[in-house]
Amino acid sequence: MAAVDVIVDNFAALWSKPFNRVILAQIFFAISIVGSFVNWTQLVPETYFSNRRNVVNMYFVKVSWGWSLLLLTPFILFTSYKNLTFALRRLSSLVVATAVWYTITKFFSYINNATGTCHVPESEAMDQVPHDDITSCRNAGGQWDGIAISGHSFILSYSALVIAEEMAPMVHMVKKNRNTVLDLLYVSLNWIVIIWIWMFVCTSVYFHSFPEKLLGTVLGIVPWFVTYRIWYSMPFSPGLPYQPKEQRQLA
Repeated sequence: MAAVDVIVDNFAALWSKPFNRVILAQIFFAISIVGSFVNWTQLVPETYFSNRRNVVNMYFVKVSWGWSLLLLTPFILFTSYKNLTFALRRLSSLVVATAVWYTITKFFSYINNATGTCHVPESEAMDQVPHDDITSCRNAGGQWDGIAISGHSFILSYSALVIAEEMAPMVHMVKKNRNTVLDLLYVSLNWIVIIWIWMFVCTSVYFHSFPEKLLGTVLGIVPWFVTYRIWYSMPFSPGLPYQPKEQRQLA
């Protein structure tokens, strides 16, 4: 498993630096802007990833928060099991993150439904029955026009940033305390981050309007910043992932 050790060590060195995690947030913001410009030029040809029904979108992105929790929960337990109180505090950060995800998605779903109108082609609106919600509108072949965000831009950026923060302690795990399961979990988390970044690029280039993508990205970055850069450094909070004191002062 020497190859896995090398991969783990390289990723661990990358995410151990707080500056790199801040850079990741800036990268998402930049991709959102540049990708939207590319989308506006319409110069990029359609590819497999411009089809919403591609495998990665259907079986990973659509349930992206589920994948994040599935991998992060055992990882946090493996890296914190020696201190039960600390482990429970760290797991509570996933409860907070899940609450953020649920609140933002439900809130903007409500706003979109409340502010939108349905535009149905005349050829498909023979009965002239009004469609007052997104589901009935789309079932009738219509297009719903309301205040919305890019859900993909939000959840992919937020999920990747949370995972990057939670992976940071791996660099402090002594090799004798690591095992194959932990290393494979860690590699899997890094692959998920790579997939989220790639699908974020595809979303920026192929889908949604610029305001929707920008707002979605901002809503992914802001709660990450508020929790991991402000609240979690306070006493009454889930606390930060383990860091040596000198690193925590530089964060």
